[in-house]
Amino acid sequence: MGVSNIIRSTSNKKKKLADISALSPAQVLAGGFALIILVGALFLTLPQVSQTGESLPFIDALFTATSATCVTGLVVVDTGTYFNLFGQLIILTLIQIGGLGFMSMSILIAIVMGQKIGLRSRILAQEAFNQLNLAGIINLTRKIIFMTLIIELIGAVILGLRWTAYYPAGQAFYYGFFHSISAFCNAGFDLMGDFRSLTPFQKDPIIVLTVACLIILGGLGFTVINELYNYPKQKYLSLHSRMVLKVTAFLIVVGTILVFVLEYFNSNTLLPLSFSGKLMNSFFQSVTTRTAGYNTLLIGELTDASLFIMIILMFIGASPASTGGGIKTTTFGAMLLAVRSTINGEDDVGFISKRISREIVRRAFAITGLAILLVCTVTTILSVTESGHVLGRDFVRILFEVVSAFGTVGLSTGITPDLTPTGKILISMMMFIGRLGPLTIAIALAYRRKKSLFRYPEDRIMVG
Repeated sequence: MGVSNIIRSTSNKKKKLADISALSPAQVLAGGFALIILVGALFLTLPQVSQTGESLPFIDALFTATSATCVTGLVVVDTGTYFNLFGQLIILTLIQIGGLGFMSMSILIAIVMGQKIGLRSRILAQEAFNQLNLAGIINLTRKIIFMTLIIELIGAVILGLRWTAYYPAGQAFYYGFFHSISAFCNAGFDLMGDFRSLTPFQKDPIIVLTVACLIILGGLGFTVINELYNYPKQKYLSLHSRMVLKVTAFLIVVGTILVFVLEYFNSNTLLPLSFSGKLMNSFFQSVTTRTAGYNTLLIGELTDASLFIMIILMFIGASPASTGGGIKTTTFGAMLLAVRSTINGEDDVGFISKRISREIVRRAFAITGLAILLVCTVTTILSVTESGHVLGRDFVRILFEVVSAFGTVGLSTGITPDLTPTGKILISMMMFIGRLGPLTIAIALAYRRKKSLFRYPEDRIMVG
């Protein structure tokens, strides 16, 4: 019997390992993020992480862990006043893991411990960074980790030195360290207290522009940063990087102009500032709206027109292989190019003397369609579940909250702490999907992908 039990146990273990190895990269990535969130939530329920010694309810801990791991920034309790140093460092750890991706962290640990990195780990890293080729993926991971730490360190020093004008040196450099990581990872968590974000420093160009630069770098994507780093030697930028840079610049400029114009005479936002202050804060809100979630203007005081523009920018989000969410800049760019080619009667979708494949265009429209369906569904449900709250009756605010979660942005008009348990769960789900991408989640939920062995006859329908 003893030998029989051992054989049966060994067989069961082999079966479990086989089941795990049969998971697709998308399923492993989704499962890995979910596990990190769960562990983080359990830590955040400990009474040792709060300044009062009270335990955070699990639903709030899960929301906070999801927001940190998915580098969003939406919070139901104020990070700076509720959590002590231990709790804040747990959140910062989740932000760093979520920003780099757990596969990067796994590879980093393996490298430090001198372990061999297998083919499956390389495939998972390839999926995590949206790379087309498997070759050189480990070297790319090393570069990504190195560049991330260097950029965050530079940002921490600049912010720390500047904040010594406001706080004692120790607190100033801790703030610089925390906010540099949070900004580069596009998380938007702050320690200023009372849900103020960076509004106390809206007239300080060093803080505002340093944070904006960190956000832009984190939102470009690791692949683009790597190519920009190598550009002086190689004099080469891929089509992907060129599209990311052009679309990012376009969105920042358009967002800046629209916020500047729409809020120029708003006495609660831009009106009290000087002309240069108006321009700087309009630029900052355009940058942070797509990816990060920091704010120097009171979001709840913005006009509905500005909120709607921000909803569009948040929905587009950051770039692939970055720390941000949304449908991504290249997805938006591919759709615009496809629309232009259709209007011009062109057979191919072109960009800078290159042809974009039909598969990529189809994938772009699929991602956007899934995202719109998801946002509409969750917004409709929240409009019902939050109807008992005064703030919850404002449809624009609910839509803003949902898109902010999907884009892993973290901006809020102030309704996050007042969400019902159902609302918190749905917003947490949106942050999770937004970080991994709707198409990745859809593939992860699919039992298996089958390739058709036949094709149906083609026919036509009328559209438009």
